[in-house]
Amino acid sequence: MSNTFSDNSQIGTVSTFSELVNTSFNGEMNALCWHRNLDGDFKEIVTQLSLKENITEVFPEDLIALQLSEKGNMAREIILNDLQLLADFGASPSLNLLKCYERDDEFDFIATDVYSFHVDRSPVATDTFLCTYHGAASDIIANSQAEQKIIIPEIRTKLKELYDGPEEGFEEFLKENYFDLHYQIHENAEPVNLGLGHLWRLAVDHPKQQVLPCIHRAPIENEGEYRLLLIC
Repeated sequence: MSNTFSDNSQIGTVSTFSELVNTSFNGEMNALCWHRNLDGDFKEIVTQLSLKENITEVFPEDLIALQLSEKGNMAREIILNDLQLLADFGASPSLNLLKCYERDDEFDFIATDVYSFHVDRSPVATDTFLCTYHGAASDIIANSQAEQKIIIPEIRTKLKELYDGPEEGFEEFLKENYFDLHYQIHENAEPVNLGLGHLWRLAVDHPKQQVLPCIHRAPIENEGEYRLLLIC
């Protein structure tokens, strides 16, 4: 996996948390990976946690309350440390036990859920951090291998049919409904899977951003398997 990362101009690799948060995005690089091979039994944690809804937030006290083996305890310490590192940095990390996300099937010609390739947007300068400890992992795609769905003629035509308002308000309508955040990948595009255990920092669309935002998507979950995901 490390070879594919190092050969990819979109991805920078680092070996410490400090490097992860202090390295600047530049050029085509809009994803940073703290590449790690984690020891520990994360599956043991997942099997002991209780899923209350399709997405259940797991708090540090929930982890601390688990009775775990030595390998399970190693996994727990890694997660708690990641949460602390991000909190100390000023982020607001959330650990989620995840069966599935909500699907958007309102329109058959454009989806706005997280299974669709999309970018994140923020009114303030920020980044998206994520790490998958167990289950299927997310994908990213180079910006050159995708295009905004709203500029594809047949999709744009259908969106204009959907819009009921003055011409000058159409672009704002697209933003308000998050249509402009979603991308169609090219036929021969090659998404990169983010893998397990690596802590990622992805560029977000915000007013001070110097690079293109990172296009990514949530994976289709593996049958009968929950995901354990840190995100902020």
